[in-house]
Amino acid sequence: MNIGAISCLIMGSIFAIMWIIFLILKEKGSMLISGFNTLTKEEREKYDKARMSADQRNSFFIWMLVFTIGAIASYIRSQYISIITFAIWLFLFFKNVHMNTEKAFGKYRK
Repeated sequence: MNIGAISCLIMGSIFAIMWIIFLILKEKGSMLISGFNTLTKEEREKYDKARMSADQRNSFFIWMLVFTIGAIASYIRSQYISIITFAIWLFLFFKNVHMNTEKAFGKYRK
């Protein structure tokens, strides 16, 4: 097995674990979302925690899927496919990163 497939499997496993955690915790998983746990309790009540948690869970599932497909492709074809896999993941990851709390959680306001 090549290093590209191994690295994709490791990342896919990490995201699978996070996906399972959010699947089990449901609405309570929102406290694991970066930035949300720093808000005051009053501020947190203004947001739809179930929807936030579900969206984060779905993101972890998509990322897990990307890395699983990347691991299989790296194993079958070339270890350099893992570089493309990481580039795809970085695009998906940074598409959802916001420095502003309102931008990050605005669509979840009740």
